Amino acid sequence: METPGSPTDRFGLLLDQFDRAREMAEVRLIGLSDEEYLWEPVPDCWSLRRRGEAVTPRAFGPGDWVLDLGAPDIPANEYEEVGRQVASGMSVEKIAEDWSVSVARVQEILDHTGPLEPDKTPVTTIAWRLGHLHFEFAGAWEWAFGERRQDPKQMVDFSPSAAVTLERFWPVIDRWRDSVGRMTEEQLDTVGFSQYPYGSDADEPYIGVLSGANLEFIHHMAEIALLRDLWRARF
Repeated sequence: METPGSPTDRFGLLLDQFDRAREMAEVRLIGLSDEEYLWEPVPDCWSLRRRGEAVTPRAFGPGDWVLDLGAPDIPANEYEEVGRQVASGMSVEKIAEDWSVSVARVQEILDHTGPLEPDKTPVTTIAWRLGHLHFEFAGAWEWAFGERRQDPKQMVDFSPSAAVTLERFWPVIDRWRDSVGRMTEEQLDTVGFSQYPYGSDADEPYIGVLSGANLEFIHHMAEIALLRDLWRARF
């Protein structure tokens, strides 16, 4: 049921969705300790680690702490999205470039039939998920509203402190939201308004990019909330 004063236009709905998700996420992160922030619930997690101690081949970050990142691949939960991209006219070559995989790997996924293989995406820590969102939204602002120059993976100086991370994180989120809120309908429909270098933003109207950003924020914050529940119930 629609509540009084709630938006019904496409832009208003997306902004309202993000604002509510942000409000819930901030409340859910109250009291996050460093130990919980870095907790690895199972072996072989991806996390935030000191430079030189990362367990993955493409860990990144500009400072002393880096986020784990493994060899490039397309996880099973993205296979349907690859199919949708091809159906919308995106070339196999472009998809391969976006994921940093071979054209043959993309074609293998397109030819896939039967049940999906188990997703090999690793379990990640709260630190990893917050770091992931942090650099993505910093880069999203830079490549839509900023100079479109800095590598998103080098824009955030990751910290092992939960308090420091959150102190830096929310202003980045709010700057992006403030800039988005001032957009015109023409800008929302502009293909390539965002030139974010990882993914398909440059090939989409910004309204589609905005929808994807909401999904990214919501699903990672939901995962963080679950990790907090598991932390609380671990004994």
